[in-house]
Amino acid sequence: MRILILGAGGTGGYFGGRLAQAGVDVTFLVRPARAAQLDRHGLQIRSALGNADVRVAHVTAEGLPTLAKDAPFDLVMLSCKAYDLDSSIDAISPAVGPATTVMPILNGLLHYRALDARFGAHRVLGGLCFISAVKGEGGEVVHLPSPPSITFGERDSAASDSARVRAFAEACARADGFDAVRSDDFMQAAWQKFSFLTSLAAATCLMRASIGRIVATDGGEAFMAALHDECLAVAAAAGHAIPAAIAGQARTLLTKPGSTVTASMLRDLESGQEVEAAHIVGDMRARAHAAGIAAPHLDAAWVHLQAYRTRRHTPETP
Repeated sequence: MRILILGAGGTGGYFGGRLAQAGVDVTFLVRPARAAQLDRHGLQIRSALGNADVRVAHVTAEGLPTLAKDAPFDLVMLSCKAYDLDSSIDAISPAVGPATTVMPILNGLLHYRALDARFGAHRVLGGLCFISAVKGEGGEVVHLPSPPSITFGERDSAASDSARVRAFAEACARADGFDAVRSDDFMQAAWQKFSFLTSLAAATCLMRASIGRIVATDGGEAFMAALHDECLAVAAAAGHAIPAAIAGQARTLLTKPGSTVTASMLRDLESGQEVEAAHIVGDMRARAHAAGIAAPHLDAAWVHLQAYRTRRHTPETP
């Protein structure tokens, strides 16, 4: 399987680097400055699961059309932030041929509409990941303590045993450093992550605090439970009710005393960066309202995140 990965940052760099380390045919689509770093040092991964220094194939936007024409890609992995989705779709388009599959590993679900519209739903495979990784000052991919994994599968469960799913599973089986989960009911898995992540992001961003600090307050645990209930209700309304056992595991994590866990969105927010607010909290809140589900906790978090983004783009003057 010949794979193109958009970007060589924390997420794409980690998973793509592990695949390349195992000998899988991986090429990274990068900007010129990142290409120069890769030329000098290769792709460097620093992780408790094993460090790696891998010489990797890479291409810039200028060279992509010719490369894709000469050696077409079987799979394009999209690992951008949601707010960069439109430009990322434009960037990978030259690599998406008649037999190419696009697999996003973004948070949330909203991106599938744009990908389906641009490439056709039949070309878009379901994908999601769990990882905490950043690109260091020297360009190295730094994996933070967390178990990395990719979940993938056909969005139509009736077609779950497809050749492309089997091929990607075989590629992942060659690699170390992450778990690869082939799902026969991908959309259910996607809703399980979406409901949990939205609860985590909405709460920790609204309160500017970790789970442990929130639940230590008077009313904090009840707030977390009510927020999670709103997300679970949206999942059920969408036809993907979260099983009680899985919902219970999520609730335990969302109300764990002393937990230092926050959403990566809060880290982005506190450092003054753009955030995936509309793609996660905003989309969940919109789905709640469309289904007639009262969602006051999601409403509050969404107002907060909109105000942050407005202030970030148009700072108030005294």
